[in-house]
Amino acid sequence: MAHTVLERAGVTDRDLTGSTALVTGSTSGIGRRAALALGALGADVIVHGRDEAAGRRVVDDLASHGAEGTFVRADFASVDAVEDLAETVRERTDTLDLLLNNAGGFFRDGATTDLGVEYTFHVNHLSPYLLTAELVELVPDGGRIVTTASGAHRAGSLDLGAVRATAGYSAMSAYSRSKLANVLFAFELDRRLDRLGREVTANAVHPGAIPGSNFARFLPGPLPRLVGLLGSLPFVTDVDDGAAALVSLAAAEWTADVSGRYFDQQTPSTPSAAARDTEAQRRLWTESAALLDIDEPLPAK
Repeated sequence: MAHTVLERAGVTDRDLTGSTALVTGSTSGIGRRAALALGALGADVIVHGRDEAAGRRVVDDLASHGAEGTFVRADFASVDAVEDLAETVRERTDTLDLLLNNAGGFFRDGATTDLGVEYTFHVNHLSPYLLTAELVELVPDGGRIVTTASGAHRAGSLDLGAVRATAGYSAMSAYSRSKLANVLFAFELDRRLDRLGREVTANAVHPGAIPGSNFARFLPGPLPRLVGLLGSLPFVTDVDDGAAALVSLAAAEWTADVSGRYFDQQTPSTPSAAARDTEAQRRLWTESAALLDIDEPLPAK
């Protein structure tokens, strides 16, 4: 399984011994496969998710590859839980070479978190933003930050007024908005790291349409079954391909100096015009800090 991901990512000859990776959302789907692949390359992997039993199984699978793995549970709908996750990471390592912001989901019911923010936006954008803000100082020169976005960002608009309300909630609109935020975040993160002279890459990736990723369980009515049937079609990405897209950005030689880009699987691609709006990137960065009531991370000089 891990070897298939490594082959598809073109990184079978890479050696990550001595490095540490945090892969959020790594108890199932593409996050799990990516975590196992990075462990197979020698990285120490911090596994994250909400299901402790599933997390322990991933750690056991890493051990079977001779890799070190630890599991940390955190609910991304909770600010305190994300801050506790970051604190646990800081206690366990002084250096975080790879941060894969992969956790997220598609949520059909409208709700707000304890922060008063629409659930999808909070889980898919605000929590990776907060986690990155808490851990970015641990990422050394040569480190990489990868954020899992989606081609669904192309249908999104940056309506920050909508993230405090659920009236007229549309699951797809909320998801598309959060995925647009992922791309905007990655671009602004790259810009701010560069301004500070930090040699850390930051990219966003659409891993493909993946029926085997458990994404479909959030869809309404008969759609989960229909999405499952899509898995037999040749144009649909499988879980290993999706994981390879993450691993390529995290470990491939050719992506070591590539930053501030959006990838469609392993191919650099041009995102939507809304995602390329530099003013929107800055506004999202600043307003995300305000929503979380934290100091603006990596403040522009």
